Amino acid sequence: MFDLLIRNANLPDGRRNIDIAIADGRIAALQPRIDAKAREEIDATGRLVSPPFVDPHFHLDATLSLGLPRMNRSGTLLEGIALWGELRPMLTREALIERALRYCDLAVSQGLLAIRSHVDTSDPRLVTVEAMIEVRERVAPYLDLQLVAFPQDGYFRSLGAEDALKRALDMGVDVVGGIPHFERTMQEGAASVEALCRVAAERGLPVDMHCDETDDPMSRHIETLAAATVRFGLQGRVAGSHLTSMHSMDNYYVSKLIPLIAEAGIHAIPNPLINIMLQGRHDTYPKRRGMTRIPELMAAGVNVALGHDCVMDPWYSMGSGDMLEVGHMAIHVAQMASIADKQRIFEAITVNSAKALGLEGYGLEKGCNGDLVILQARDPLEALRLKANRLAVIRRGRIIARSEPRSTQLMLDGRPGMVDAADYAPTTAAEGG
Repeated sequence: MFDLLIRNANLPDGRRNIDIAIADGRIAALQPRIDAKAREEIDATGRLVSPPFVDPHFHLDATLSLGLPRMNRSGTLLEGIALWGELRPMLTREALIERALRYCDLAVSQGLLAIRSHVDTSDPRLVTVEAMIEVRERVAPYLDLQLVAFPQDGYFRSLGAEDALKRALDMGVDVVGGIPHFERTMQEGAASVEALCRVAAERGLPVDMHCDETDDPMSRHIETLAAATVRFGLQGRVAGSHLTSMHSMDNYYVSKLIPLIAEAGIHAIPNPLINIMLQGRHDTYPKRRGMTRIPELMAAGVNVALGHDCVMDPWYSMGSGDMLEVGHMAIHVAQMASIADKQRIFEAITVNSAKALGLEGYGLEKGCNGDLVILQARDPLEALRLKANRLAVIRRGRIIARSEPRSTQLMLDGRPGMVDAADYAPTTAAEGG
């Protein structure tokens, strides 16, 4: 007797009509036609069943604060940072927790069950850290939350930032963060990378840095990060987030840089929605959109994971916690239109992001955690095209969110009475692979 049995599922790797049995919170069997009973059964009817979505880059302490203390009129990164600086002294532990928990509710409804959140450590009160640690504990039964100690105002630029970051780590924050391009000089930026990687090595922690989030092609801190990763033996434990300056770099330099990133085993985390919103703000036309070189990084074997970054905060007034929206945008901006490309983008919001976070028990194989999402789509390509409805979200074998299939009733003479957008894909793929 299993706890949950999902029948007739399509899997992201192309397997079809698979049954998935879950017992004691883990996948106990995964094969065609499991002859067994369960306390609860779901017929997926040929729909896609995926491991949960993972967001490897977010700011949970700032989420849902849009309009506080005022709107970002210029829409720029720097005004967003300035606005957050104005709001920071007004932050209370209670308000931070309330907004973060509300966002986690939204995330669960979207099948997003793991988040890495950067937490600003620039305020010596560390109220953001206290609040997010409590949130991490409260959501643990249904969502994996990792916290990054993030010196938003600069590790060297802001007085007391070094001490505050180390106190945050002492309190139990999981990851060492940084923002080298926001230091006063390139030299101080490089020095901050070195210092923060040393802290991580001494404490046995991962690193995740906002790196080169700028249109300046001379912002090359990712090169320093790659070198420091190797020097401190941090291979596989370091992420470079954003990397937007690579959009503006010349091809010769990038031909040197990408192999360095691959050699160091650095995870690359672009954030398509906010990267294309904030970058290129000083351009007229042609206008750069700032997203890093996703296809080239993937081709070099770099683990590319896509982040949402922000939802309704001083930097980004939009967002819905939907990682399929993130992937959908990446496909367009990176011009990744082939079948294989879209499959890779789906992996970037699931398995690649799980790898970047070092999640244990993640996946769709026997013995993995019973964490699944049933989508109103037949395959990953259709899920990305439609930003598919989540029919059921499952955590350790328990359904924690569900919704009815999305359809529209038509009142047109001689035409069908119901339209389901998921029925419109051709029976054989017409796209080139």
